[in-house]
Amino acid sequence: MGISASDVIPLSHARANFSELAEEVKAGAEKIVTKNGESFIALIDSDRLDYYHKLERERIHLLLIDEVSKGLDDVAAGRVKDARSAIQAIKRRRSA
Repeated sequence: MGISASDVIPLSHARANFSELAEEVKAGAEKIVTKNGESFIALIDSDRLDYYHKLERERIHLLLIDEVSKGLDDVAAGRVKDARSAIQAIKRRRSA
């Protein structure tokens, strides 16, 4: 769903018409509220916000899975270091 010009409203209008805007948002619209001509906040349905949060968590999980896969590839290829040696090298660099 795209945002149209009618979905961009000034804060003063949002204050004066909040109940009406809330009904529009609950019906599926998304509103961008501006302050001093700049984008300020967005009004979206709470179910849609929950959905966006779930998508974000899923994306983070996929990124973590990708990083784990790369790490396993490194181990399989022998690109590993002893943890104690690596930590000591980091500490030496930090103190230098």
